[in-house]
Amino acid sequence: MLKKSIGFAALATLALAAIAVPAQAQYPERNITLIVPYGAGGGTDVTARMLARDLEAALGKPVTVENRAGGGGWVGWGALALAKPDGYTIGYLNVPSMYAGYLDKQYKRSETLESFTPLINHVLDYNVWAVKADSPFKSVKDVIEAAKKTPDTITISAFGAGSDDHIAILSIEAESKIKLITVHHKSTAEAKTAALGGHIQLLAANISEVAQEAKAGTIRILGVMAPERSRFLPNAPTFKEQGFNQVWAVSRGIAAPAGLPKDVQAKLTAALEKTLSSKEHQDKAAMLSLEPRVIMGADYVKFLKDNEASTKKLMGW
Repeated sequence: MLKKSIGFAALATLALAAIAVPAQAQYPERNITLIVPYGAGGGTDVTARMLARDLEAALGKPVTVENRAGGGGWVGWGALALAKPDGYTIGYLNVPSMYAGYLDKQYKRSETLESFTPLINHVLDYNVWAVKADSPFKSVKDVIEAAKKTPDTITISAFGAGSDDHIAILSIEAESKIKLITVHHKSTAEAKTAALGGHIQLLAANISEVAQEAKAGTIRILGVMAPERSRFLPNAPTFKEQGFNQVWAVSRGIAAPAGLPKDVQAKLTAALEKTLSSKEHQDKAAMLSLEPRVIMGADYVKFLKDNEASTKKLMGW
């Protein structure tokens, strides 16, 4: 009888313990923040807001875009790296732009690629050179010839040392043996205003950032740095067509802070893949002149590391 009493008491204790300990929470329980390391209106911001709306349906929770501009993108990337790795803060990694923050020793940043958990690449957005509609420049060749005649007089926008626009500028300067004056801006919107206002002569940007203005006729595309003509700018010649061997793009992908639990990583990646692969999302992307390019898992990590190595070599860091 004593043994039975002890057994019943033990079972009762276990039952009470089970009641007292709540079941493990299912991710996600609350809103998710999506950090954009640039200002509103730029290519990354437009990409992020499109993703946020569609990702909400896959996750069942609101996804809020938070712009953290400045520091060549590292105000945003720094905030992402320092966030709690619980899946409730994710953000965009823009490469090659982000590498400068830690490869260039003058910035003395402690974060590296290992400070993040890469999840999936979203888009590849090729670089372009554009001018306002009444610019005397009609082609890339016009710019190169003018720069050779009057060195250090032609101004062009970029977004921090080592950004995709900046690396493309350095590359064509080396190929053509010219020197442009690079003016760095915090956002594409700021650079567009400067170009349209005549404060800079050339706008360096990405296809998605200028396609609508090009179609409206407020700016003219001099060249696209893609292997072939873009379906979004079919009348704009590539740099290669004009005799310049330049192919450059920005990769915009999603990451979380380092240390993200594997189960949360799996759920996030699955939701992102489902969202990016859907016809609805692909159609929305096309309307915004964006070309989705899904790369995930170990392939995405390799993609980032390979880009890191090539950027380091080109920049001499």
